[in-house]
Parts: sequence; C-alpha cells; structure tokens
Amino acid sequence: MNQNITRRKRGINIAAVLGKYASLILIFLFLLFPVYWMLVTSLKTNTESYRVVPTLWPEALSFDGYATLFRDGVFFTYYKNNLIVSALAMILICFVSVFAGYALSRFHFKWNKWIISTFIFAQMMPVISRLISLYGILQRIGLVNTHIGLVLAISATQVPFTVSLMASFFDGIPHELEEAARVDGCGRMRILFRVIIPLVVPGLLAVGVYSFLMTWDDYLHAITLVRSNDLWTLSQGLKLTYLGEVSDWQLINSASILGTLPMIFVFFFFQKYMVKGLVSGAVKG
Repeated sequence: MNQNITRRKRGINIAAVLGKYASLILIFLFLLFPVYWMLVTSLKTNTESYRVVPTLWPEALSFDGYATLFRDGVFFTYYKNNLIVSALAMILICFVSVFAGYALSRFHFKWNKWIISTFIFAQMMPVISRLISLYGILQRIGLVNTHIGLVLAISATQVPFTVSLMASFFDGIPHELEEAARVDGCGRMRILFRVIIPLVVPGLLAVGVYSFLMTWDDYLHAITLVRSNDLWTLSQGLKLTYLGEVSDWQLINSASILGTLPMIFVFFFFQKYMVKGLVSGAVKG
C-alpha cells in the first residue's frame, strides 16, 4: 500500500516537473520566434518574403541584403553614431550615478525622501511627455541636432533609475569599512575610490550595461533631437532610410540583425551583473 502511494507521488512529481519544463520551452520559443523570423527573412529574397503563404526557411539562401549593407557606407555611419552616443551616455550615466548614489546612501538629510520621491515620479513619466520641454531647453543652449544634446537628453531619462540602483549597492557596504579607512587617514574621495567602488563593481557594471542597452535601442529622443543625416543613429536611420511604402524586407532585416549583435554580445557577457543589480535595486528598503 505504501509503495503504491510512493509511486503515485513520484509520478505526480515527474509530471509536474515535465509540465514546468514544457511551459518554459513554449515561453522560450514564443519569445525567440520574432528573432528567428527576422534572421530567416534576412536570408530570403524579397519575392519570397512577399508571398501570401510564408515559408519557415528560405528556399534558397540569399546574402544580398548583407552585401548591400557592407557596400553602402550610410549604414555604418549610423552604426558608428549609435556606438558613439551609447558609449558617451554610458560613461556619463555611470559617473553621475556613482557620486549621486553615494551621496543618497551616505548623507542623510531632510530632503532625502523628497529626492527619492522625485526620482520615482520621474521614472513614472512617459518619455514622450517631456520631449517638448527637452527640445526647448536644448534649443536655447544650442545643442539641438548634436550628439552631445542627444546624450544629455537620454542620460536625464535614465539617471533617476541608475542613481537609485547605485544607492542600493552602496547601502550594502558596511559603514565600519569607511570608519576604519578614515582612522587610517583616508579622505572622503580616497575612501570612495580606493575602498567603496571596488566593492560595488557588479552594481557599476549593471548600470553600465543597462544604460548602454537602453541608449542603443533609443528612437524617440533621436528622431526628435537630431535632424542631420550624418548624425542619425541606427534606429533613426533604419526608419528614415530603409522603410517606405515599398520596403526591402531583406535589407531591413539584415540591418536589424547587424544592429542587434552588440546588444546580444553585451547582454550575454554581463547578464549576471545586470540581473544582480536589478534584483538588488528591486528589494531596496
């Protein structure tokens, strides 16, 4: 009798595990199918792409889209601009987040709660609601249609979240370490750079990866603030150059595949730091 009950429980447990893995596989396939379709379409001819009944795999592999992009210098101009803007925004956001996050974590004064509330409120506001104000401010200081203006606008959007994230990492560092370093004669800046920052490298990497990925994929700021063709970023250039009434789907999907490669590379190499940082920020307080 006991053996029958034990076997039945084992069967239920095995069925539950198999059901869980089957659900995960289905979700995984559902999420990856758009990426697969983008890759497959980049290898199809346009004639095959426009068929009413789509094919799940190209009848004949065609790399004409990639060849056209490599011959066309315009695409790599957009690529270079996107890389420059993403790198500059990442550096600026990391710099601001380290100092502002440390200040919020270590210096407690009566305005702390108001500052944190302002950051939370800023994250709740949709990006498009502040684009008109950003455009007016940048126009007055002569930074419209420049990469610097675009970097400042994107950084202003991301800084509230990244500062809160860095503050949560600084909160996890014991105050006793700073007190011991101060007894040894270290000043505030030396303590920050020699003692504290080496301990929050995972958080700094999480902020850097997050800001790079978000900037790389930005479209609204770029389309609003940048007008010159030679300054267009990748998402803006793809929309204004390659999309039209009759689109070359092979070319567009080839450009999209090449555009996603840096994001895939960065995410897979630094995903553990990003996940740790986001979880740490989520459980703050």
